[in-house]
Amino acid sequence: MTQTVTIDGPAPLTGTFFAADAPRAVAVLNGATGVPHRFYRHFAAWLAETQNVSCLIYDYRDFATSARGHVKKVTATMLDWGLHDTQAARDWVSARAEGLPIWVMGHSLGGLLLARHKRTNEIARVITVCSGPVHTTDHPWPYQAMVRALWFGVGPISVATFGYVPARLSGLGTDIPGPVFKQWKRWCTTHGFFAADASVPAAPEAALTCPIRMVSLSDDQSVPPNAVARLADLYPGSPTQHVVLNPNDFGLTKVGHTDAFRRQNAALWPALIA
Repeated sequence: MTQTVTIDGPAPLTGTFFAADAPRAVAVLNGATGVPHRFYRHFAAWLAETQNVSCLIYDYRDFATSARGHVKKVTATMLDWGLHDTQAARDWVSARAEGLPIWVMGHSLGGLLLARHKRTNEIARVITVCSGPVHTTDHPWPYQAMVRALWFGVGPISVATFGYVPARLSGLGTDIPGPVFKQWKRWCTTHGFFAADASVPAAPEAALTCPIRMVSLSDDQSVPPNAVARLADLYPGSPTQHVVLNPNDFGLTKVGHTDAFRRQNAALWPALIA
């Protein structure tokens, strides 16, 4: 069964819940920056229909189906998306879990700030995909040149001109709100990522203790495996497992940062949750 839902939190969020007939767990999937929740619908349906794991997918505040006005008026930050909205979505799942194990899945941004959640003892397992505290210097060339152009040229000029980064310039195919872009840039161009950002609350020591499966793709130039490996530093209280998947091993030629969740790459899906 598929259901459109509204998640109450600091800001209203719109999502879709895929309910398994006989669930063994319930999951929330936190998406990547600038990726609408409908992109994950085939994966969420697969979880519910073949793995007996109910799954919530949703859009961050003021983005895609959660948008409430023009993007140039959005005041949401990267922290709002990556912490406050992921907390609200997990709260929604927790209230309906009925004693089932709760999985938290995070794609890119969606896996970075979970140690700062409340009631982390409710989480049975975490699965992250292409998520890590990446720095500009982690990107291989010539891809790094494109990223530098976004951070130091196209992005700031767009925000100053339009108030946001238009879809045709963001490289993501979606509009990125100005405050989100500014904080995103600051994190990714600072060694230590968000450690120097005073707006990011400190995480309680060893706040998260459940197992974390960190999945990276060998051909991901946006958050390469070496950056994914550093994600373990953000979760010192959890046993972590870093798995690097090579698309060729699954009969695929190219996957990269985003496309692990595309239906044509479904051969990867059992390895994501193994």
